[in-house]
Amino acid sequence: MRRIAFVTQKGGSGKSTLAACLAVAAKEAGERVFMIDLDPLRSLTYWSKARESSDIPVVAAPTSKLEILLCELEEKGVTLVVIDSPGGDNPAADVAIKAAQLCIVPARPNAFDLAASEKTRKKLKESEREFAFALNQCPPAQQSGRIHEGVAALEAMGALISPLVTARVDYQDATRLGLGVTEFNPSGTAAEEMRAFWASVRRRLRKIAPRQKRATAAA
Repeated sequence: MRRIAFVTQKGGSGKSTLAACLAVAAKEAGERVFMIDLDPLRSLTYWSKARESSDIPVVAAPTSKLEILLCELEEKGVTLVVIDSPGGDNPAADVAIKAAQLCIVPARPNAFDLAASEKTRKKLKESEREFAFALNQCPPAQQSGRIHEGVAALEAMGALISPLVTARVDYQDATRLGLGVTEFNPSGTAAEEMRAFWASVRRRLRKIAPRQKRATAAA
């Protein structure tokens, strides 16, 4: 069972929206997905209540029960767990980082988010966790200079997931209805973007798995 955590030092990066849309794209690709909401804002919990289908369960679990819950989910045949953690220096975020095989760090292409991303990177390095940045809510192509600056900054810190996620109305409209962009507008640009995003995350998970097995065996 693969485990992803969305972590960030700064709010407003679109973390929960990205997590929900990724989960839907993964489900459509054949994964059995379960989401765990550790963020006190409960964005994913509200998203789940708006969703008419129960195909992607969302549970707001206390951190003390996370490991037990993960064991139960693996026994039930869940193949992918997506954890949404609170922003900032929060004990719940530390628990999410420890539980994840891959931590995804969303950041908008601006100086404040990039500075916060550096703090998150240091925390992940200290925790010896696998991580990758996701440049989210990127402006339209005519502002490409700003995007290139963000790409360069995040690549200097570590891995960057492709493609970049552009600011599109479909993301907001989809999550408001309890959907992912691939459901809301399946043939839209945002849907194509999110399918490619999930494919990139899946490749990273496949590369990480053998390294983590060797590390576990050595321990």
